[in-house]
Amino acid sequence: MIVSDGNMQVNEDIVENIKLRTLHCELNPLTRTDGSTLFVQGATCVLASMLGPVEVKLQNLKIGKAHVDCIYRPKAGLPTIRDKIRETMVKDTCEAALLSALHPRTLISIQLQELDDGGGLDACAINAACMALLIGGVPMKFTVAAVHCVVDKNGEIVLDPDQLQAADNRASFTFVFDSVEKDLVAVHSFGCFKINQFKDAHLMCLAASSTLFDFYREIMRKFHNKTDTPFGDNSNAESAEPMED
Repeated sequence: MIVSDGNMQVNEDIVENIKLRTLHCELNPLTRTDGSTLFVQGATCVLASMLGPVEVKLQNLKIGKAHVDCIYRPKAGLPTIRDKIRETMVKDTCEAALLSALHPRTLISIQLQELDDGGGLDACAINAACMALLIGGVPMKFTVAAVHCVVDKNGEIVLDPDQLQAADNRASFTFVFDSVEKDLVAVHSFGCFKINQFKDAHLMCLAASSTLFDFYREIMRKFHNKTDTPFGDNSNAESAEPMED
């Protein structure tokens, strides 16, 4: 039996086969930004970049902290209402993670470009934004990891599904956890579900977030040790096939 701090319990068989899709990350693919990353999870791909702290417009100026802005661009066409919701979710999550009080009267801008949507786009966008902020050197309280899961038509929880697996789902969840206390930073849910399904999905995604945090650490270790590698080695790019917990 696995027990969380919130007194929620879930059987071991729910989390014993936790496995995420293949992860890949390339750091600083763009040259005219303070930090950028190409984050791929399965068939989902998001390009993220950040600028800041930079000068802020007068209407957005905040005396006690930096103004955090996020712009999300879909793969094609104009942004939809769903894209605007995703944009707001990324902005609020990043703002909670940043030490914005260290840079008052400035702007920290995050740009996200959707390249491919193979399922779990919200989670991939948040993870890409987090890596862009990390490589940009902006002070943060913690890093964040977002995990997506759905409740299928049979009532089973499917972790990190692709588009085919997520089709005809009863409900979908995107949980965001911090790297320090593994507390829940944000959650976005859609559909009809039971409270027990929500609790099981929460703990399943919490266990899976450790794979993402380990992936972050490995990416940054490779990046900061790149001077020790032979010339021409592309150490800014890293792939991983997450292992079962």
